[in-house]
Amino acid sequence: MVRPKNDRPNTAIYDDHEVITPPNRLVKAIKKVTVTVPGDDPVERAETALSKLSSEFTSWMSAECDRLDAARNAVKTFGFGKKTLDELFHAAHDIKGDASTFGYAAVAPAAESLCRVLEYSPEASRIPLPLIDQHVDAIRAIVREYARPDAEQIAHALTKKLWEVSEEFLTAANKDRPDYLAGILSPPIAPNGNS
Repeated sequence: MVRPKNDRPNTAIYDDHEVITPPNRLVKAIKKVTVTVPGDDPVERAETALSKLSSEFTSWMSAECDRLDAARNAVKTFGFGKKTLDELFHAAHDIKGDASTFGYAAVAPAAESLCRVLEYSPEASRIPLPLIDQHVDAIRAIVREYARPDAEQIAHALTKKLWEVSEEFLTAANKDRPDYLAGILSPPIAPNGNS
């Protein structure tokens, strides 16, 4: 089979190396649209589609909380194995990432605090289960009570306390690693964020 010339890799030869550039077959898959409809705003279309889905956000966030609770219970039942630790971390991390999209921005810092505890503890088996319970229960409570007019203030207060307790734990757990400790307890580089 003979390939068309533009479907062959391009090779550039230099004194000490070669650079092989494969053909870009995706160019053929792209359909170029040049017709524009007056008044059509793709951003507005995307926002409309997102608003149609927004009625589902509460159930999706509840499902994420159920997943986090199940991961916590697996840790209690089976201990901190790789699988249980990964599931707990990923459940918290997904909530942290999905919170703003689903309209629950105040949940993200509590989920991030749990991620930090799991990520920066030198030995997962030494993480106190009550600390995990406090995080999971706080996340679930913030989601459950999000319709309250004072939900953001309550979430902020809960999260502040969780961060304080988490930082105390991480400081004690990493006391023999001062350089590492300085890196994880330093202020965030990104503006207006916790990490």
